[in-house]
Amino acid sequence: MPLPEPVPDLVSLDLLDSVIRLGSIRRAAAAHGISQPAASMRLRSLERVLGLDLLDRSSGRARPTLAGEAVTEWGRQVLDATRDLMVGAEALRHQGRTQVRIAASMTVAEYLVPGWLQRMAASTPDVAVSLQMGNSEQVAESVAAGANDLGFVEGRTAPAGLESLVVLEDELVLVVAPSHPWARRRRPITAAELARTPIVVRERGSGTREVLEAALGPLGLAVTVGVELGSTTAIKTAIEAGAGPSVLSTLAVGTDAAEGRLVPVAVAGLSFDRDIRAVWMPDRRLPEAAREFLAIAEGTTPGAPVFSRRGPRRPGGAPEGPGRPPGR
Repeated sequence: MPLPEPVPDLVSLDLLDSVIRLGSIRRAAAAHGISQPAASMRLRSLERVLGLDLLDRSSGRARPTLAGEAVTEWGRQVLDATRDLMVGAEALRHQGRTQVRIAASMTVAEYLVPGWLQRMAASTPDVAVSLQMGNSEQVAESVAAGANDLGFVEGRTAPAGLESLVVLEDELVLVVAPSHPWARRRRPITAAELARTPIVVRERGSGTREVLEAALGPLGLAVTVGVELGSTTAIKTAIEAGAGPSVLSTLAVGTDAAEGRLVPVAVAGLSFDRDIRAVWMPDRRLPEAAREFLAIAEGTTPGAPVFSRRGPRRPGGAPEGPGRPPGR
């Protein structure tokens, strides 16, 4: 069935996504290498094509309307599919090159994988990397099914049936919008207060959701879901729009906290530590390119954090032994 016309262009959808992520048209324009007036024209054109007001510009800062949040979330699916198409086309153009198939949870894919890919391209430019994104449960399933050579998941425990190696230790932090009452609170939030407050959460199967539920469970408490969203970026946008608090990775909120868009709030008596693990099929020798990618990931050194984060468990690598991928 032919697409109805007019159809929004992908560049404008990508620009809208950048506005939501970066918090302003000016920053988004700079990220895309165009002028602010040119970015504004593209966004106005996108609104005309869709017949919707996507951004509220009345405050002097572009904030998504409810329609804008929905279009951005749907647009990300289109953009992700387009990136998959481009990765596939690249693979077809370079069928003689070595390929490695990687899957990563959303937080890892958004905040760690880009740096790993840059280092991989610099060290082994003849290797083509394909990336599949999903929540931790989906990533583990794709590796177990043989659809990917190597996966990266978040959580406190290793997925059953897979070999794993901790490449980074991470922490989650409770964050709110600057306008939220908890942003001005001097004493920590209690576990009971957090449990009875509707919060913005990831879907079931995500590593972030797993850690939050695991922290509250032993106290006989459960998460009260206010809004459930499928990506960290969407959650941050929802927090800023006043949808409620959330618990997110320090990898995801450090810059937002430093620039005042999100405010970290202490929680008494709860630990939100978790591991970021590489996973692969047991008794299967990882391809050389996958071992190279794992070595890059294992050597991750986080930048200066806004919050306490312990960093990689083995910055210099570790000797051969249990839990090490075959051939290393």
